[in-house]
Amino acid sequence: MNTQLPWHKIDTVLLDMDGTLLDLHFDAQFWLRHLPQRYSEHHQTTLAEAIDYTVKTIDAQKGTLNWYCLDYWTQEFGFSMRGAKEEIKHLIAVHPGVLEFLDTLQSWNKRVAIVTNAHRDALDLKLEETALHHRVNKVVVSHDYNKPKEDRTFWDDMQKDFPFNPERTLFIDDNLDVLRSARDYGVKYLLAIDQPDSQSPSKDTMEFEGVKHFADITPRMI
Repeated sequence: MNTQLPWHKIDTVLLDMDGTLLDLHFDAQFWLRHLPQRYSEHHQTTLAEAIDYTVKTIDAQKGTLNWYCLDYWTQEFGFSMRGAKEEIKHLIAVHPGVLEFLDTLQSWNKRVAIVTNAHRDALDLKLEETALHHRVNKVVVSHDYNKPKEDRTFWDDMQKDFPFNPERTLFIDDNLDVLRSARDYGVKYLLAIDQPDSQSPSKDTMEFEGVKHFADITPRMI
């Protein structure tokens, strides 16, 4: 990608968490493998039946706040999602170059926020493992507004908590629908993560410029 971002025109950097700052491999392993296994054990079904049911049930909520809500899935599946996530927390990992990127933004006096659809239980677990919140100015959680980032009005609500000028803001996410929502709000600088899961192939970032390594976009003195 073209690494020459106009940093002199950017005051605020908004960053998704899962798949952007963090390797999506943890979430893929949880939802596609660990959860069906636990469901199978808890409800005494075959693993094939558990996979079929959990995948279909989760897909039906895609794009809604429920899709990200551990309380909803705990009730739906009948056991603690936070507890099940704890069992594989060793897989939580920061993407290469992220910590250096965040530290450099702070040294350049950029305002930085993590903006996530993650449920607070999942968020707390990941922050306990990575301490990313110590490297940013704010963590914005869409559950606090009862709407996901895909909702155009999410940005209006966020603006009240973390005011920013869309014309001078960079937003990075791996979810293209979320990037489109931010673009509709007027966010000028948009980048898509092209390999959210380190164990899966790169994806098509469509109309958005893709970024693979944070080192490629870390601001440097010229």
